[in-house]
Amino acid sequence: MAYRVTYRNSFSLGPIGFLIITNTILYVATSINPNFISLFGLQPASFLMRPWTIITNLFVHAPLPSIGHILFNMFLLWFYGTHLIQLIGEKKFSVVYFAGGILGNILYLGLAPPFTIAIGASGAVFAVGGALTALRPNLRVFIFPIPVPIPLWVAVIGGFFLMTSPGIAWEAHLGGLVFGLAAGYFLRRPGNLWRRRSRSVYWRGKEIWY
Repeated sequence: MAYRVTYRNSFSLGPIGFLIITNTILYVATSINPNFISLFGLQPASFLMRPWTIITNLFVHAPLPSIGHILFNMFLLWFYGTHLIQLIGEKKFSVVYFAGGILGNILYLGLAPPFTIAIGASGAVFAVGGALTALRPNLRVFIFPIPVPIPLWVAVIGGFFLMTSPGIAWEAHLGGLVFGLAAGYFLRRPGNLWRRRSRSVYWRGKEIWY
């Protein structure tokens, strides 16, 4: 008896690929012309004159010779994002990402010193991490240099507290994380999760997902 087996992608890298490419292009542009930081970065004192910065700062990172900022954010975006897309789909992922980033920026505007400038995707990435934490808190992850896997909620919450030192826009992180946790809690309700499977098998004329 013959069986016809079809394989399908378990998730799409569309929005994640777009975000990583856009961030990389602007990283190169900012490294060539650092004035882009003041043009696209979010500063409370000048926000009313440059309102677009509540979005554009999510795509700008510290320029060369600094490279750890963008590498860290893009790695976490890829790691958290690919898992989250499998659960909720690309459209809801995009909502969590941008809404979390914007809420983090709003919190930054209200709490940060007026002449500081916030750049980076960290608030949006924390929103993605928070949503995934609410949905899969016990997902095991490796965090260097810890030699054993730890629960995702420990990694995300612990990472937030580790990244609250002076010079870091912790206000944006907090806003993104709170939004992500709330969004993940809402998405845990029946019917909200995206039940897409990685493969399908045709057995006796019926397609079975597993």
